[in-house]
Amino acid sequence: MSSEKLTKKQNILQVVKFVLFSASAAIIQTAVFALLNDVVRLQGWFLTYFPALVASVLWNFTFNRKYTFKSAANVPVAMLKVALFYCVFTPLSLWWGDALEKAGWLDYLVLAFTMIINLVTEFLYCRFFVYRNNMNNNDVAEKERQKQNRQDSL
Repeated sequence: MSSEKLTKKQNILQVVKFVLFSASAAIIQTAVFALLNDVVRLQGWFLTYFPALVASVLWNFTFNRKYTFKSAANVPVAMLKVALFYCVFTPLSLWWGDALEKAGWLDYLVLAFTMIINLVTEFLYCRFFVYRNNMNNNDVAEKERQKQNRQDSL
């Protein structure tokens, strides 16, 4: 199904899964950010935000590749494509995060704002670039097809 068009139901389910996995990544990102910001007391947006972002990206990539996009795409190639996204997103988010923090915004409000922008842009990037022609072709997708075929034959 790597080049077949997704049904409306599949598209909706894909968005829901992406949001849920991203929410779990947001918990990880917030926890790492809080640890570095409030416990370790590192000063500066970069020192607290960047390690938290890296942790959440690794988590999110792993689960979304396997369960949201169900892709058997070459992992290093897919990771490189996602890394390219973050080569643009990270400097921009560091820039606006630092600027907003200096403008008096609460650290956690900047983090939430940044995470929402990340969620939307990363989903679109992954869906239409990283996995565009390589979805629903891994072992999870195959098991789902087999299950559906058994149900259809009943």
